[in-house]
Amino acid sequence: MNMKQKKEATIWHALIPIVVLIVTLGVSIIWYEASPHIPILFTVVVAAIVAVYFLGFKWSEMEKGIIDSIKMGMQAILILMVVGTIIGTWILSGTVPSMVYYGLQILSPGIFLVAATLICCIVSLATGSSWTTVGTVGIALLGVGQGLGIPIAIVAGAIISGAYFGDKMSPLSDTTNLAPSMSGSDLFEHIRYMLYTTIPSLVIALIVYGIIGWRYAGKALDVERIDLILNTLSSNFTISPWLLIPPVIVIVIVIFKIPALPGLIAGTFLGGIFAAIFQGAGIGDIINASHYGFSIETGIEITDELLNNGGLDNMMWTVSLILCALAFGGVMAKTGMLKAVGNAILRIANNTGSLILSTVLTCIAVNLLTGDQYLSIVLPGRMYKDTFKEKGLHPKVLSRTLEDSGTLTSPLIPWNTCGAFMWKTLGVHPFAYAPYAVFNLLTPIIAIIYGYLGFKIAKVDKTEEATS
Repeated sequence: MNMKQKKEATIWHALIPIVVLIVTLGVSIIWYEASPHIPILFTVVVAAIVAVYFLGFKWSEMEKGIIDSIKMGMQAILILMVVGTIIGTWILSGTVPSMVYYGLQILSPGIFLVAATLICCIVSLATGSSWTTVGTVGIALLGVGQGLGIPIAIVAGAIISGAYFGDKMSPLSDTTNLAPSMSGSDLFEHIRYMLYTTIPSLVIALIVYGIIGWRYAGKALDVERIDLILNTLSSNFTISPWLLIPPVIVIVIVIFKIPALPGLIAGTFLGGIFAAIFQGAGIGDIINASHYGFSIETGIEITDELLNNGGLDNMMWTVSLILCALAFGGVMAKTGMLKAVGNAILRIANNTGSLILSTVLTCIAVNLLTGDQYLSIVLPGRMYKDTFKEKGLHPKVLSRTLEDSGTLTSPLIPWNTCGAFMWKTLGVHPFAYAPYAVFNLLTPIIAIIYGYLGFKIAKVDKTEEATS
């Protein structure tokens, strides 16, 4: 029997699974308050049917695409699992409770959001990892914010903004290295060029957080509530400045360019050692906290919400969501339907502004459709590299745009690897914190504005190009 000849995917083919995804996710999440896993899996089936009956693909080819897509996300999945063990042991050891305890005594509502953002900026810049930042100091800051009476969604938005500043700007970040490699620009040239969009976004975000914080500064602190939290923490844990050593060591480990997984595993071991020394935890307690997370019933709801967290097992919901999203992205990429979406967007790019707008929209679309931050940099980077070159634009314009949109919008999407991680780690739905993740929202907009104004849009030096 002759093999069915493959057809090139068109935007109309791609729109079938895309529309199904939007409708099924909307109905399931909004109407039935269900998890997004099954709607995404259902859409994988729909995409596969379109590929088989309309485009001539075999299942074995799509299965390879799914496996390749999951391979790209495996490092993120492994990090997610290890961060679960860190959170569990750091709560058991008293590290997170100590951070919350001292934070409640130092920070005030008026400056808290600005301080939280800057703290996360510094930690993520030093580590190059938004995930490490959120999974360590982010959790502690969330507890402090709750204790100060600031809505949890606003606190989470400030934490995300600060964490992604470093994820975008640090030379230790994987995405910061990936974007220039996709566009053909130099790493440090890429970092310097990102300052033009990143600094204005961060300054505006800090001003916004300052204004929001000012609203809470005038309110009398709920001293009774804060004292209740402090007393609950001190009565259930040994609180000590020495317990701040594990996060400091993890940050130092990452600064010295030790790979993320060994560095984070070291953080788990440190948590276990400190739990034994300071809290008298046994080996069984440490293993259980690493696997199932920390559990306690203090009778104080806000404290229990903060402390009952972590564990490898607790991350499996998120891991399964990431696998579903990567499966969908694998089918869409392998069958060319994702490329068809990019080509359709590219048709409107008749000038620099519209080209940058197209790149931003494509990065967001890939984040939405594949659920993977890396694919949102790799695929648009490959798609637009030649077009930017034809327009005479320097590769660093493309690499900056990839990060401005691909990196920064990923935590705002619940089924994206980054959004799912933030959701599970902070316990706040991405749709709840998204309006307050000011830095993440502003940067892609500023990139588009620069494109249409022609501001800080570098052109290729013809003499340099001729000698290269």
